Amino acid sequence: MITKLKALESENARLKKMYAEERLRADIFKEVLEKSKESHLLSLRWLK
Repeated sequence: MITKLKALESENARLKKMYAEERLRADIFKEVLEKSKESHLLSLRWLK
């Protein structure tokens, strides 16, 4: 029973780490998209 609990705790820690890494990637991607959009809008204003 203790072995199974240790395995579940290990799996839980692995999944939490994976989730945190994916959230970080999503946040970075969102920030890049926002900056890209801002840059595009600025370049359109400059062309006018």
